[in-house]
Amino acid sequence: LLTSCNMEFLLQRIRGMRMQDGDEGAEVEKPKVLEEVSLEGIVKHIQQMEPNKILVMTGAGISTAAGIPDFRTPGTGLYDNLQKYDLPNPMSIFDISYFPINPTPFYTLAKEMYPGKFKPTLSHYFIRLLQLKGKLLRNYTQNIDTLERRAGLTDEVTVEAHGAFHIAHCITCGAEYDHEYVKEQVFADELPKCTKEGCWKVPEKDGEPYRGLVKPDIVFFGESLPERFGKLAGKDTQECDLLIVMGTSLAVQPFATLASRVRQNCPRLLINLTKVGESDPLMVLLGTGAGFDFTDTSYRDVFLEGTCDDGVRKLANLLGWEDELLKLCEDEHTRLEAEMPPEFKTSNTGAMPIDNTTDVRPTSTTNSTTCTVSTGTTSTTGTTGTTSTTETTSTTGTTETTSTTGTT
Repeated sequence: LLTSCNMEFLLQRIRGMRMQDGDEGAEVEKPKVLEEVSLEGIVKHIQQMEPNKILVMTGAGISTAAGIPDFRTPGTGLYDNLQKYDLPNPMSIFDISYFPINPTPFYTLAKEMYPGKFKPTLSHYFIRLLQLKGKLLRNYTQNIDTLERRAGLTDEVTVEAHGAFHIAHCITCGAEYDHEYVKEQVFADELPKCTKEGCWKVPEKDGEPYRGLVKPDIVFFGESLPERFGKLAGKDTQECDLLIVMGTSLAVQPFATLASRVRQNCPRLLINLTKVGESDPLMVLLGTGAGFDFTDTSYRDVFLEGTCDDGVRKLANLLGWEDELLKLCEDEHTRLEAEMPPEFKTSNTGAMPIDNTTDVRPTSTTNSTTCTVSTGTTSTTGTTGTTSTTETTSTTGTTETTSTTGTT
């Protein structure tokens, strides 16, 4: 291991190696991206860049206000509260090699978290507002709760990087099932079984896998990400003119790499409880670090500490959109509450922080084809699944002319 003295010596040597003859002491010139590296600077950038092509990356942190736990927050995160399932380790519940051997824990958890029980948060409706205003290029989400769909985001602007509940397939024969079939079985406390003749088989011995289980298209550890992620990620990261990252640990690859793949002149805003995804100083000097830089030398990265809902409300306030955002959230929650099945109404009231008496003014890696999780990262959220990415063409977000309703 390098001592601090050795590290400082190494950094000095690297600095010297990167200097050209006659340029000793010169600093690499950074592009002028923001008028000021602050939330106000991000606001000015949004107002001045027309049309916007905003890329949004979201994790479990945007759904916690709806009553859905994130994954990695100590004490309250999902992985800290799975002891009752007697798993080899917490992440086994989303492990594709463990699932066929013991599927009951996953389906039990799925019943507790099933889509339709929860309403989107203010953060979801902020992204919807970006769509309504024609400023959203794409929302890449790690979440499997489908709250983006319920908030009214269209398929065109949404990439569910780790899958979702709305479609399911048999893990043995690949037959497709809609979410209603899986939901019916799960809420009857039954294992969803493939109806193809000869496909379903219960193991004869402990430790043997089931055959014919119908699994929602959620990306488990060991599975590839949806093809759509690979198709759009390369082009979107080069087209966007602003990156907003919310409620994620940036611990799961290759989703986390999106933040480092945007152009060097693209501003980046992180709204999170803690700083994540920061560059290693050594990698920066080697010219390979493109993580967040929240130091005094930052020229494009802004960190807004706090919950996602508080953060988007502050941003909306500065943009002059706050009243519009709160009304959108209130109207949609009223509609969803009226449509919600009776058995769900008592389990979740949603979250809509619209207390107008509150002062919300702001104060002055590599890609992989299988599931990988970064280690040694302090985080507040996270989820599952990875794959490699490829570049292709994509379309930008379009202005929405009529209100779009969410789907369960």
